[in-house]
Amino acid sequence: MFSVCTRDCYDTCSMVSELRDGRLRVRGNPEHPITAGFLCPKGALLPKWFHSRDRLRKPLIRTGERGSGDFHETSWEEAVNLVAEKLREIIEKHGSESVLVYQYAGDRGVVNYAFPLRLFHYLNTAILDYGICDRAGQEALKDVYGTAVGLDPEELKNQKLIVYWGINAFWTNLHGFMLARRYGLEIWTVDVVRTETVKRSDKFFQVKPDTDVLFALGVAKIIIEEGLYEEAFVRENVHGFEEFRNYVKTLSLDYVSNETGLSVETIEIFAREFAEKRGVIHIGYGFQRSLAGGEAVRAIAILPALVGHRFGFIYDMKTIDKSYAEGTFLRAKPAKRIPQMKLAEYIENGEIKFLYVYNSNPLASLPNQNKLRKALEESDVFVVTHDLFLTDTALYSDVVLPANTFFERLDIVDSYYHRYVALNEPVAKLYGKRNSEVTRLLARALGIENPYLYESEEEVIRKVLELNGLSWGELKAKGFVKVPERPRKWETPSGKIEFFSQRAVERGLSPFPKYLKFRGMYPLRLLTPTYRMTITSQYHNTYRLIDPRLYINPADAKNRGIGNGDTVEVFNDYGRIKTRAKLSENVPRGVVLLYKAFWVKLLGWNANFLTTDETIENYGDGSAYHSTWVEVKKLNGE
Repeated sequence: MFSVCTRDCYDTCSMVSELRDGRLRVRGNPEHPITAGFLCPKGALLPKWFHSRDRLRKPLIRTGERGSGDFHETSWEEAVNLVAEKLREIIEKHGSESVLVYQYAGDRGVVNYAFPLRLFHYLNTAILDYGICDRAGQEALKDVYGTAVGLDPEELKNQKLIVYWGINAFWTNLHGFMLARRYGLEIWTVDVVRTETVKRSDKFFQVKPDTDVLFALGVAKIIIEEGLYEEAFVRENVHGFEEFRNYVKTLSLDYVSNETGLSVETIEIFAREFAEKRGVIHIGYGFQRSLAGGEAVRAIAILPALVGHRFGFIYDMKTIDKSYAEGTFLRAKPAKRIPQMKLAEYIENGEIKFLYVYNSNPLASLPNQNKLRKALEESDVFVVTHDLFLTDTALYSDVVLPANTFFERLDIVDSYYHRYVALNEPVAKLYGKRNSEVTRLLARALGIENPYLYESEEEVIRKVLELNGLSWGELKAKGFVKVPERPRKWETPSGKIEFFSQRAVERGLSPFPKYLKFRGMYPLRLLTPTYRMTITSQYHNTYRLIDPRLYINPADAKNRGIGNGDTVEVFNDYGRIKTRAKLSENVPRGVVLLYKAFWVKLLGWNANFLTTDETIENYGDGSAYHSTWVEVKKLNGE
């Protein structure tokens, strides 16, 4: 059977799966050009996740305090009727906009992700305005190109150089990294930390936090002033080039060097070789989750255009229109959108009375966890979670509904990295119900008869494919199809690539990317990237392969009397956690690192007890996790 890994991951691997002797077996689809017959370490362990004894089997109703784990098992009928009753009651008393459906990309199957939204659109409830992941970078790329959709990675075969800027691709985009290797590209990495990708790169440019924008502007200055840019391309296709030339003319390379930590010679080498090899850039998501992130992406995005690329970046990929699956046409009025990063505030203010969570674990993944948990504990919000496991979010819920895995349902999945849509066929059935199945149960319990709420998975899939000009027959036969790329244009006010961004000006920003300095109340900058064996909080409970240590530079540790393996307290105004120190030269001075979003119920804490809930207001209220500062002290006697 054809399967797809539906995790929130660039690679969206196509798999061949079977049930043999009662056990699931999976392997990478050898025919898929990106998957190329192999799986990442997380994917190879999927049978362990599928067969986990921790999977929920029956619905639960809370009997104790939130977070206590006190529940009693119940029937599906009783659980669904209770949810429907509370939903009806709260809408009648507080209005439909007091109901929020909170979902994200824990499962990216088109039907599994979107179909439940049909019910909430029909009910005219509030929905999320997503900001947790790549929002600032999306806004920034739209300022320059009018879109965040970049290069088809299979076009890398025609390139010489790829720059991984702020992405640990060997961990988070392994198939993309190996694709670049297969195509023989030279690989550079720009990062704050010496990552596993850095160790496998041809060149490493280590910048200080928040100085990416300055580094990119310095590179642009050299390319322009040394006449290394593609003059004809720029003249025909760039808006505001002369103004930008004058802008970077005033920039001192000595200043760029001092701020970034890179020598002038190193900046010149980057600029000259990048121009000569007409490099493309894979812009990561991590570093744009900072207060300087939007400005940084705008600056970086200019570089591929200078060397003659129409869309010479990799960031996002939107190949198909999935709106039919979501059913926004069922709404009777415009949706109230609640910023994802402001969930705690809306609960505190009493604006949310009913919270329905699926495909997400916000009590592990959202920042400022102490604030969020306090808001839930002190409010009367009714919380329903549909999940495979008793997650941290489920522990705070009034009703918990068992979900099933993608190995137990029919779906299709697109990718935000490559241009393939893949088929996911059911292989077996163990426990739980599909998101779409629960949606139908709730619709019936509410007495809703609208036929769009009762379409089958196959009906929805066939319609989505038809609307996108794709063949169900071909998909069934091959397990995947490539979405053809249509002729593209720059959807900016000028119809060109905008170095002088009119869209940014309309939002009150400078027409050109600006270097902004940020300083916290504490001396150490905390970075919280994803770990190799987890995807945000997923797999911690099943694989039990985590690294909860605090990575700290030996010089910073010495100044605090901290030795390798010592127990330390990491703290700021948001919270404090206790862990072991790992001294490492991979982390520069002034920076510490904790891997993100492990399960609090298993570890006792996670990094998001420390992370800021500030947002990048002018860049879509995107998250700013990495604009967090902390202090660290040794705990004696532990």
